[in-house]
Amino acid sequence: MAAFANRYSDNVPGKFYVDDQCIDCDLCRETAPDNFTRNEDGGYSFVYKQPASPDEEVLCKEAMEGCPVEAIGHDGVQVSADAAAAPTQPAPQPQAG
Repeated sequence: MAAFANRYSDNVPGKFYVDDQCIDCDLCRETAPDNFTRNEDGGYSFVYKQPASPDEEVLCKEAMEGCPVEAIGHDGVQVSADAAAAPTQPAPQPQAG
């Protein structure tokens, strides 16, 4: 089973990710090419785009279920498009006095 803590840093934030157990078999890239791609230098797959439609979600789940080493997880943090686009604001600082 894929471990969120062991996911590749190439994965875009979101629900699906590939961890360091990937053996570069190409199954996920063939199953869901709109969501998975290959890191040529490292020789592994990663999620370059989270599913944006129900059809893509189905294909990502199919890739996850077919992964021979269970390197694909779907327990990542769900990030809304609005949250991803919003600028990061610093935390409020306590006032002295």
